[in-house]
Amino acid sequence: MNGLRGKTKMENRTQHEEKRRTRKVVVVTGASAGVGRAIAVEFGRHGHAVGLLARGRDGLEGARQDVEQMGGTACLVQADVADPDQVERAAAQIETDLGPIDIWINNAMVSVLSPVKDMTTDEFKRVTDVTYLGYVHGTLVALRRMLPRDRGVIIQIGSALAYRAIPLQSAYCAAKHAVQGFTESLRSELIHDESRVQVATVHLPAVNTPQFSWVKTRMPRHSQPVPPIFQPEVIARSVYWVAHHPRREFTIGLSAVKAIIGDKFIPGLLDRYLAGMGYDAQQTHESIDPHRPNNLYAPVPGDYGARGRFDDRSADYSPQAWANRYRGWLALGGLSIAALFAHLRARRSS
Repeated sequence: MNGLRGKTKMENRTQHEEKRRTRKVVVVTGASAGVGRAIAVEFGRHGHAVGLLARGRDGLEGARQDVEQMGGTACLVQADVADPDQVERAAAQIETDLGPIDIWINNAMVSVLSPVKDMTTDEFKRVTDVTYLGYVHGTLVALRRMLPRDRGVIIQIGSALAYRAIPLQSAYCAAKHAVQGFTESLRSELIHDESRVQVATVHLPAVNTPQFSWVKTRMPRHSQPVPPIFQPEVIARSVYWVAHHPRREFTIGLSAVKAIIGDKFIPGLLDRYLAGMGYDAQQTHESIDPHRPNNLYAPVPGDYGARGRFDDRSADYSPQAWANRYRGWLALGGLSIAALFAHLRARRSS
């Protein structure tokens, strides 16, 4: 009995050491809710240490509890990614508490649902400061730590809207376009420098997150993601995979793929199509109070979790994302099958 007890202790110690060696330190911006919250929890589920960055204390506390309940370690820091000094201080605190940062995920965003003619310059500036410059600030902070170590992965949470803009979200779409250009320049520079730091972009489809309940809007009805809609956990699983299998770009959802490809070949037709359906597709039939709280300049109090209010219309799985992960094996399998048919046909002919 004592021998068995000693063996169990030794196995537990070995498992603990193995977990410690494989554990990575991951930073997620915008981690208090939505996609960022789901990503943080996914890394926690795999036993990693997660640095949580966001403005809202309530959501950060909820994210910390979720990560730790799943078996991960969490360090929360209140920070507005629009302020580079706050991002730098957050990274320093995370490295002090958790260790050197291995993976940095830029995800924080804000938006305004409004026609361009009704937007203010301050609103454009705020969306740009968070949704574009927030990515720049996070990337620079990560590079200052990763380049001297010659290792690390930076993931930009992108969108199909980085390629195909839609009406009513001019500021957000412009910011996502800017992130795409910034990332492509950085990637070329890293290749030139022969750096082993890697940069990947994950392009999202419509996702069921709480942002539609607090986004600033001038529209008469409640905002919604444009169907088809996916749960944030679908995104989180793909981001986790990309973090361990870095790829230049990874697009989730057939709808996102179609939007990106369509803009290459029929941009004018899409302009007219979106002019006709883009307004109604981004609103439910429910009217809203135009003075409801929004998170453009300050977080909305409370813990909202990862999911929004569209569970009954959201998919828990993306066959396209699965195929995207294993496209190499699928291509090899397809070639093998084609070769087999060609061989059988040749034998039949002979």
